[in-house]
Amino acid sequence: MKNLFKKFALIAGLIVATTQVQAQISVGVGINISAHIAPPALPVYTQPVCPGDGFLWTPGYWAYADPDGYYWVPGVWVRPPHIGVLWTPAYWGFEGGVYGFHAGYWGPHVGFYGGINYGFGYGGVGFGGGAWAGGSFRYNTAVNNVNTTIIHNTYVDKTVINNNTTINHTSFNGPGGVQARPNATEQSAMNEHHFQPTANQMSHQTSASQDHNQFANVNHGAPGTTAMNKVNGRAFNQQGRIANGISSGKLTSGETKNLENRESNINKEASADRAANDGHLTGQEHNQINNQQNRVSNSIYNDKHNANNAHYGNNQVGQRRANQQQRIANGVRDGQMNAGQAARDENRQQNISRDANADRQANGGRLNGQQRQQINRQQNGASRQIARQRHR
Repeated sequence: MKNLFKKFALIAGLIVATTQVQAQISVGVGINISAHIAPPALPVYTQPVCPGDGFLWTPGYWAYADPDGYYWVPGVWVRPPHIGVLWTPAYWGFEGGVYGFHAGYWGPHVGFYGGINYGFGYGGVGFGGGAWAGGSFRYNTAVNNVNTTIIHNTYVDKTVINNNTTINHTSFNGPGGVQARPNATEQSAMNEHHFQPTANQMSHQTSASQDHNQFANVNHGAPGTTAMNKVNGRAFNQQGRIANGISSGKLTSGETKNLENRESNINKEASADRAANDGHLTGQEHNQINNQQNRVSNSIYNDKHNANNAHYGNNQVGQRRANQQQRIANGVRDGQMNAGQAARDENRQQNISRDANADRQANGGRLNGQQRQQINRQQNGASRQIARQRHR
């Protein structure tokens, strides 16, 4: 019986500890895990762009595996098991001296998820990220990252945004955490017929549990991958961090070009590995990709914290450069621009900057009218290239 119980726990992707963790089967919501240590705070991350019509967002959460403790399961876009169902996220609740894990589930309505503010439409109560209309899902672009040039079933409702400035990203319900109890609507939803997480979701959690860098005892609450565009898809965290570095000026054009070239090479390597292995990565290939991404992650951190910052100058040419950088950042952030395209754009911006600097040095620190016109023509070409990439 003990071995059979452990088998169920492994299927759920959560290994049961022999001392500090106990497990219980909870009807309709999978396996509950309880621990004596509080889960870390929720990491802050950018949501990847929705990969296509019919995908629903499932927020990231902390899961638990013995003996290493909590690990982060990245937020991810997934296809629901049926038309018309919504996702109720997993959450941790503190009661009776232990932290209990309540697994997520699919159902006709969103139930109680501890009052946890997961963002992207999951503000603590219900779901404001979209709704089913017949056989199609309509996305609220006020809280979800959706490319409206591809997906047209969208609307904007900003009233669902939680503007509470005291949010501290607490990840559990109960004393010391979020003080919330199910309301009547949530109680009703909890008693409806539920569907378990899909096979893709379970595979997604299992993959996270096998990634050493997802564990809090390694990443100290800042997991290497916080979100993905789809199961076994692109890890978005690196691109989100790069986009934020571009926007803030913490990453220069040269630094961004280098980082994005490395990301592009990693993506090409992963694609080649999948093509040679029937669309899958082996365990060794997974580890290799993770190690490469870890090195890029360290470089992103170092580049964003060194003395090199992007300085554009308080003039027309500088403002044009700043505007281009914001457009590149937006393209990277919303997934409309891949790493290779961003690297080429930044290479172009770096060349334009070199031309402008050379012209200034040859002209007493200033640009004459002809030189400004030449720089403007170069930026016009760069602008058209950015527009083409973001609207393909």
